Amino acid sequence: MEVRDAIKDGKTTAIIAAGSTEQNGPYVPTGKHNFILRLVAEAIARQLGDALVAPIVPFESGPWSSVTPGTFQVRPETFQAWVNDEANSLKANGFHHIVLLGDSGGDQEGLDAVAKVLSNEWVSTGTTIHFVREYYDSWQDTDGALDSLGVPKAVDEGIHDDYSVNSILSVLDPEKIRFKERVAAGKASINGQTLLPLDRTIANGRKLISIRANITVNAIKKALANK
Repeated sequence: MEVRDAIKDGKTTAIIAAGSTEQNGPYVPTGKHNFILRLVAEAIARQLGDALVAPIVPFESGPWSSVTPGTFQVRPETFQAWVNDEANSLKANGFHHIVLLGDSGGDQEGLDAVAKVLSNEWVSTGTTIHFVREYYDSWQDTDGALDSLGVPKAVDEGIHDDYSVNSILSVLDPEKIRFKERVAAGKASINGQTLLPLDRTIANGRKLISIRANITVNAIKKALANK
């Protein structure tokens, strides 16, 4: 009923955010993209002012031959069917605009494909759907902002992890990056970039969330204006 009332009050844009469950090294959870989306997608929705975040798609598509322990992938047709069905459900709920965002590289092709299919199917229905690639590309902007935040240049340690991920996750919960354990073990850094003090890492995480949200909101507004 709260969703019903929110739609009546003008929240007629729904965000479908796709993440991933994958091996990410020794420090962060396999669902790092899903946790990040909980923060950034909400920030995007709040900034738009007329949007709600739909349930997150937790898996990306990819070849099982490359799967490492902790990684779960689905067939491209499974991924696209999931997103397609979720989008059609939101349309049936009464949302006017559906926005597709992907936090992991394996989400992008499938989201784009679904947006193209449903754009054609919905052409005369009054409901629009938009794949916003700029959201995923904003990862580059977070990495580019680290120098201005006083974070030194990274030294690649060969781990599927980085400072941007750690700082954003620390906003949600420092234990999502095993902060206390890492401090105790003398591992409170990633790629040579220290996570100490924690307050600064959290503050940087909030700034990176804002950077990603601002870029995506501008892209969404442009997409809706050109619908």
